[in-house]
Amino acid sequence: MHTASRWILSVALCFGALCAPVQAQTTASDDTLYQQLGAQPGLVKLMDDFVARLIADPRMHPFFKDVDQAHLKKQLIDQFCEVSGGPCTLKGPDMKTAHAGIDVTKRDFNALVEVLQTSMDAQGIAFTTQNRLLAKLAPMHRDIINTP
Repeated sequence: MHTASRWILSVALCFGALCAPVQAQTTASDDTLYQQLGAQPGLVKLMDDFVARLIADPRMHPFFKDVDQAHLKKQLIDQFCEVSGGPCTLKGPDMKTAHAGIDVTKRDFNALVEVLQTSMDAQGIAFTTQNRLLAKLAPMHRDIINTP
């Protein structure tokens, strides 16, 4: 990972992180980030890559080995779509509820973000777009990290 992106990610994580409904911080008509991510087809392609990498990553595999991958992809697509200003609405439990009973440390969370960044790089998503998305996802860490 680039030194600059690690620094930006660290700053984003300090202020705010990844998996349930969040209120989009964009207006209904501002779908710029959603469009920069490739809209629905781009998000599908990104999540196909991301979920495959999560399963393959030895740090993440224990968390995702028994997960319904199709459901996970659908939830992530809806979440990223909503967060980025797209027309989707994520349905399901909030992040705190979704991660209750799963011991997630800061190290685990950061590893997931690294995998996401690798997927975004592989999909050719611009660095500035990646940072905009990560800044929107970062506040979730409070509800996901539940183990010191």
